[in-house]
Amino acid sequence: MLTIPTQDYRRSDYRVPPRPLTGLDALVNAGHGRYRRRNRVLEALKQEADAVVRQEGEWVECADADLQRRLLEFRQRFRRGGKSAETFLLPALAAIREAADRKLGLRPFTVQLMGALALHRGYLAEMATGEGKTLTAGLAAILNGWTKQPCHVVTVNDYLVQRDAEWLEPLYHFCGVRVGFVTAASDPAGRARNYGCDVTYVTSKELLADFLRDRLHLGKLQNPARRLIRRLLAPQPAAPDGLVLRGLHTAIVDEADSILIDEAVTPLIISASHKNESLREATRLAQEMVGGLKPETDYHANLRYKEIELTKAGLQKMVEQAAHLPGLWQGQDRRLELVVQALVAREFFHRDQQYIIEGDKLVIVDEFTGRPMPQRSWRAGMHQAVEAKEGLTISDPTETIARLSFQRFFKCFHKLSGMTGTAREAAGELWQVYGLPTVAIPSNKPCLRRQWPDQFFPDESSKWRAIVAEIEKQHATGRPLLVGTRSVQASEQLWQRLAERGLEAKILNATRLKEEAEIITLAGEQSRIIIATNMAGRGTDIKLGRGVMLLGGLHVIATEWHESSRVDRQLFGRSGRQGDPGSAQAFISFEDELFQKFLPAAIRKVVLESWRHNLPAREKIGRAAFRLAQRRAQALAYQQRKGVMQSDLWLDEALSFTGGDTI
Repeated sequence: MLTIPTQDYRRSDYRVPPRPLTGLDALVNAGHGRYRRRNRVLEALKQEADAVVRQEGEWVECADADLQRRLLEFRQRFRRGGKSAETFLLPALAAIREAADRKLGLRPFTVQLMGALALHRGYLAEMATGEGKTLTAGLAAILNGWTKQPCHVVTVNDYLVQRDAEWLEPLYHFCGVRVGFVTAASDPAGRARNYGCDVTYVTSKELLADFLRDRLHLGKLQNPARRLIRRLLAPQPAAPDGLVLRGLHTAIVDEADSILIDEAVTPLIISASHKNESLREATRLAQEMVGGLKPETDYHANLRYKEIELTKAGLQKMVEQAAHLPGLWQGQDRRLELVVQALVAREFFHRDQQYIIEGDKLVIVDEFTGRPMPQRSWRAGMHQAVEAKEGLTISDPTETIARLSFQRFFKCFHKLSGMTGTAREAAGELWQVYGLPTVAIPSNKPCLRRQWPDQFFPDESSKWRAIVAEIEKQHATGRPLLVGTRSVQASEQLWQRLAERGLEAKILNATRLKEEAEIITLAGEQSRIIIATNMAGRGTDIKLGRGVMLLGGLHVIATEWHESSRVDRQLFGRSGRQGDPGSAQAFISFEDELFQKFLPAAIRKVVLESWRHNLPAREKIGRAAFRLAQRRAQALAYQQRKGVMQSDLWLDEALSFTGGDTI
């Protein structure tokens, strides 16, 4: 098939990310961001959404054939672009609203129209859980799909990718928009076919991986001008076949805080494994060597920064044990690196927390979602060190062949927007990094969720006893319960405690995700108990069963605070959707990781003393201490994300200097 130059250009088109602003420029830009987030923006969106609703009568009277004909006329206007498209924006959205009612049985609320308009204008819309973000994204995606520019709706997992695309397909089809989806199971031909649709649903990991693979496939012909010159000079086609994407233009990011903030710390790397038997053996020997090293005596472990420092005694033991080992162990720096890595694996990487074992394979667990990531591995030999610790077959080390951070990747889109239930805490960073202004869309109905006071405990054992007692108490009333834990291990242990008390609970964690959607959908039924790691079930509504509203609605229990307050808010936001009643409460102990990891010993001692002496203000002191720990954790995470940005900048400068590709 003949490809004209403009089509070939678009296949590898993307926006070159601008350099981060510094100094006075950054200060002025921050002020601009606050201006873009001003209250007047929300008022304007409300006025436009009301104008759309007022046009309802015009479209209700249309027959299906006439409505579809008018929709296709709007498609032609949006395809041509320019001021004409913006002129017909509100009538077009009113027509799509009517189509949604006919094809999905859902007539978008005013707040959903406000959200769709915000997405169309390049905003990040904060919409509470249960407010219909899936349909909101669909409304905006239709407007973008009409332009025939590539439009990607990016969400957090393959289940939501397929579910959302298939659920909205009747609406897309009626509006003249082709929709597809790409998951980890998609083959290359299927990927190319679905990316070729007007709107494509995909996870951030799959989209970035396909982008990198396409660029590797193009090799030195990534620049479209170079491909055109080669085509003119050479008799054979210059551009390699096998590309799956058709360029980057528009991205609508669902659960944007998770994708753009939480996952931004870890770059996506495409690597190739290579045999290195000596390194595998060295990793195994290092694990044996550290078996005799004792904490505080031979080394110090810094939990906050995940660092290991050997003492003089530890260094001496290492030298003595390495004396009879082969040449690799005689170099001081390499020997120290291997031993420290083995200790890091032992002290900071724990089974059923950072990873699980499936068969004889080590599978990483996503810290923020609690989901397994079978295609990922830790870098720089850490994956092999953890495998050695667990006694598994040590896998071959890998070599990086392509790397790109999610921060830099999403800045490559010409048009970026997103949705999430928790954006205000990161509004400044979202503007500074991505140029995304945030707007808080009000809920369709007032939130009736009651936030019960946090419960504090001196140790974990008393905390877990109290949690079990509270579950028994609430279960006796018939209320459904959703209990959030931070690790697979904690969820399994709580499930066992409840089973011993004769309480039946369903559990959702990285080892039990096959029935996730069904379990989380039924979580609102009377007397249900669901135990879930962090964000399991995110994106799936919890609807209350018959009679549950009269009992008080869904009750959410957090078994500890997360390092990010946004994740706590997301968990609590699972109750009280769309004006339903509900309640939420956190149970916290002074042995929780957040308290131990992010507070200095002096502050921890003051808090514990106030508790030991039963001071009247002890709960205020405890709450203030945990808030401080959470702020410190969030500050550290922010610094790590800034480090990723700096690495991108250094790479950019290095490649620019060598004449390489600067993406």
